[in-house]
Amino acid sequence: MKKVGIGILGLGTVGGGAYQILTQNHQNILRKENLDLRVIKVLEKAPDIAIKKGVPKDKIAASIDEITSNPDIDIVVEVIGGIEPAKSFIEKCLTSGKHVVTANKELISKHWSELEQIAQKHNKGLYFEASCLGGVPIIRSIIEGMQANNIIELAGIFNGTTNYILTKMSEEDMSYADALAEAQKLGYAEADPTSDVEGYDAMYKLNILSTLAFRKQIPLESIYREGITQITKTDIQSGKELGYTIKLLAIARMYNNSLEVRVHPTFVPDKHPLANVRDSFNAAYLVGNYVGEIMLYGRGAGDLPTGSAIVSDIIYCAHQDNPRYLKFDSKLNDIKLVTDFKSKYYMVLNCADKSGVLAQTAAVLGNNQVSIDSVIQKGKHKEFARVVFLTHKTSELSMKKAIKELKELKVVDSIESVIRVLD
Repeated sequence: MKKVGIGILGLGTVGGGAYQILTQNHQNILRKENLDLRVIKVLEKAPDIAIKKGVPKDKIAASIDEITSNPDIDIVVEVIGGIEPAKSFIEKCLTSGKHVVTANKELISKHWSELEQIAQKHNKGLYFEASCLGGVPIIRSIIEGMQANNIIELAGIFNGTTNYILTKMSEEDMSYADALAEAQKLGYAEADPTSDVEGYDAMYKLNILSTLAFRKQIPLESIYREGITQITKTDIQSGKELGYTIKLLAIARMYNNSLEVRVHPTFVPDKHPLANVRDSFNAAYLVGNYVGEIMLYGRGAGDLPTGSAIVSDIIYCAHQDNPRYLKFDSKLNDIKLVTDFKSKYYMVLNCADKSGVLAQTAAVLGNNQVSIDSVIQKGKHKEFARVVFLTHKTSELSMKKAIKELKELKVVDSIESVIRVLD
């Protein structure tokens, strides 16, 4: 039996879940893994919270020094969130000879390379399975389960809040505002939902997962990001009629030693497995050159799903004689810009209801190498005809040029929607 001492930084939702699993499942872990996992100290800025969650008073630390200087602590769990003081605390733990397990996606996305160097210097492990997709074991699947493959594509629903909102808009005909309010009431969305609904949360996760999948340290600023705040019930209904379900997708694809990385609302064909991921669930869809398509699905947030991922990392760390550090592919040196992406598009124009309009709009698209797959007139918007275009696969740059020219046409009152379509 191996004894492992644990310190926990932060006892909020996720930290509380990890503490609950470590205490309630102690005997089961001991029996299955031959590990005696003991929480030695907990650092929580509001000690009353720790006490309410069952932490004995003598285990509540007054400062980070009580964690880093304690020789009985082998692994420190960081679940404070944000950049500071989390980053400084992790650095101090690593330099003090402690392994670190974290659920902090923003911190790992922005400072992973720096923290990994500190970990290597001190021969300590930095583990972050819980930073992406909660209880879905996506990181271990990429690092170990896909070892025999070159990953060609990574796509997924990485944010449960936006998926819940879009599900309610689709299945219950809710407006965006009403669906967001319900998500906030249920605790899926924060009072300030910006990180979720504008795609930042999914972008951080995509940054981490694509870096792991393609072994290239991808600059966060190279990821195209677009949120769901402009999606309407009309868009969703139109998508349904065309055989699509709308999702906030995170996508990373490999093309001849270059990558495209992007987060945006996407019409997903109903037959695609990601189209059936509902409510607050997350999913990751991967394509390997040998294994083909695989998908992982589960709860992407919450105290126990994320706490489960934390404890999984603790167990993994405890079994390692030496930490494992990733090697990156130096040949992968070109990150595609958003103008290089190619996609199918759904576009809605509000046009003058008269003859010749379709010819003018089609000419603009054609002149910019945008090929039309289908065009449908769908009722009216005020006195204007509502015209829905579906395009064949075209470049982002061509589409942007076409949109700019369409806005200048006198027969076009407005461009109501432009949404990418998964091919």
